[in-house]
Amino acid sequence: MSSQGVSKAIQLLSIFSVLSGFPDLVCADPPYNVCSTTTIYGLNSLFQSNLENLLDSLPSKAFVSHFDNTSIGNGLDRVNGAFLCLNYVANDQCRDCISTAAYHVKKLCPNMNEAIVWEEECQILYSNETFLGHLSTTGNIPLDNKKNVSDLESEQLRFRSVVNDTLQNLIKQAAFNSSTDMYATKPVVFTDIDILYALVQCTPDLSPDNCSICLQTATTEILAVYYFSRGARLLSRSCYLRYEFYPFYEVATEPQAPVSPQNPGTRKDGRRKTGMILIITSVSVSLFVATLAFYIYCLATRNGKKKERKQYLNREVQLPDIHDPSYTGPYQFHGGKILNSQEFPFIDLATIHEATDNFSESNKLGQGGFGPVYKGVLRDGKEVAVKRLSSDSEQGSEEFTNEVLLIMKLQHKNLVRLLGFCVDREERMLVYEYMPNSSLDVFLFDPRRRSQLDWSRRLNIIGGIARGILYLHEDSRLRIIHRDLKASNVLLDCDMNPKISDFGMARIFGGSEGEANTATIVGTHGYMAPEYAMEGLYSVKSDVFSFGVLLLEIITGRRNSGFHLSKRAPSLISYAWQLWNEGKGLELMDPLLTESCCQNEFLRCYHIGLLCVQEDAFDRPTMSSVVVMLKSETVTLRQPERPAFSIGRFTDCDEKNVCGCSVNGLTVSNIEPR
Repeated sequence: MSSQGVSKAIQLLSIFSVLSGFPDLVCADPPYNVCSTTTIYGLNSLFQSNLENLLDSLPSKAFVSHFDNTSIGNGLDRVNGAFLCLNYVANDQCRDCISTAAYHVKKLCPNMNEAIVWEEECQILYSNETFLGHLSTTGNIPLDNKKNVSDLESEQLRFRSVVNDTLQNLIKQAAFNSSTDMYATKPVVFTDIDILYALVQCTPDLSPDNCSICLQTATTEILAVYYFSRGARLLSRSCYLRYEFYPFYEVATEPQAPVSPQNPGTRKDGRRKTGMILIITSVSVSLFVATLAFYIYCLATRNGKKKERKQYLNREVQLPDIHDPSYTGPYQFHGGKILNSQEFPFIDLATIHEATDNFSESNKLGQGGFGPVYKGVLRDGKEVAVKRLSSDSEQGSEEFTNEVLLIMKLQHKNLVRLLGFCVDREERMLVYEYMPNSSLDVFLFDPRRRSQLDWSRRLNIIGGIARGILYLHEDSRLRIIHRDLKASNVLLDCDMNPKISDFGMARIFGGSEGEANTATIVGTHGYMAPEYAMEGLYSVKSDVFSFGVLLLEIITGRRNSGFHLSKRAPSLISYAWQLWNEGKGLELMDPLLTESCCQNEFLRCYHIGLLCVQEDAFDRPTMSSVVVMLKSETVTLRQPERPAFSIGRFTDCDEKNVCGCSVNGLTVSNIEPR
């Protein structure tokens, strides 16, 4: 479209917006709020101080997760708070929205013991009472578009039916499909020119049944009052519902256009009236066509940028064979994208030789599937870990470039930080921040060192790993599946905080993609989900399975792979399932935890672990749900189904430990799926 055409379309759009009410608007702008009117706390009180601290802490949490809860204080001065951002909102938008909501909470509900504020794309709730995991359907706020869908009662009733059917389908998807994070959207064709866009979302602390109840109540309330409005939304403490005739959220897929019913014809009422109708219709159609053309142009431009960005993300960096150690880039992508040394810092070979004392054995930290790892000290005194790709490495150039591409773009406190890389002839090296406490397996599976991991430290490690995976799956700029999560790929810093490492096997998923298939299985036996190990299918639920195995290993101090040698069961998870069904779960506890562990907390982690390793990927929770379950003891956990016993399919060992295949330490496997 030419610049003149765009300008004309904008003018027509402005005219048409006035005439038709496009885009649809609700009766008032946010914020919307409900404040307590019964109890009021005193100024300069401890409750007020705790509330201020709680509200100030929420924006930073919102940059990491779209839902979180926290509590500050004790007794009567305790403040419980939570926030929720709509799932289509980006991390920085979520943070900004929560920051605005926190400001409005203070302004609109001063001195109140309880309040909730809704912004356009988020909400904040605080109370002196415990509310997490509790369903609330009181105090709902319905809002509507003042423009009706039609003046004809028959058309209004048909619209009400379409809205109700659409919402009912979305409620089932959001509440009972564990892969949706209690969020669902859908565009539905209503007429030849109208597409209905609908969205539902629950707070993740609700059970599936309570999510369904909340949204069913919201649907009933909104349709009882606004069944003829072109758009409406309902604000609730526990859920959110909205529908409009324009794409207010990010539309992932375009709907298939069914055959629309013919609109009833108008009766003839004289030439003059017919002529007026034709004129008005012609003008309206012309305006609509111009508006639609402009909208399609904008949509095409946006989709083109998305497609270009997706293609950019899928490109692999072409690392040159660098002969000059002083060479610092730029490095070129297939397709012409240039990355300079500031984006992907290059560290020359001479610097690495100096830092590691020419890769001396005294600086060698260990050996992995990638190759040897050395400790080094850079000229500025910074300690680093250097992974050196060996010539017979199980990983190759593809995994090397994959790791450079991915981890350089990831920033999270529970992900190891890649400081730079080196390519010089056949040498390929990755330079990481140094982790003084090595990897989790060094402590966890050593009877002497494991005593340093008391219960509180193990809980911190479990929570950190969960938050790191959640960031990869949902909160980073990319949607990443790690595919090789295991104890040896979790590093521990000086404070024993966990950092996930080794992204050579990781894969990026597109926006609407949820599952992929591969003919080459990579990963470690004992941690691989059954659908991945046997059929090559991997998704975010593959990482959830690996996390479940790792969680069970952390709380028991036992390896999943090799557990068959105990003759108790083919794997740790099968033994855990056996004890769970017999009501003997505490027998699984690591004996070293007897004094430091709370039995209820142990059983809850045990329960979450079993939920994560269920055989059917559909039944496993998402990592956002796992994080919520780990944080809150009030969230009800559903009963787990039978877990996968995939390790038993890969072992064939006798009492002398003679095995037909390796079950521990294998990082890359080439197993052809069925």
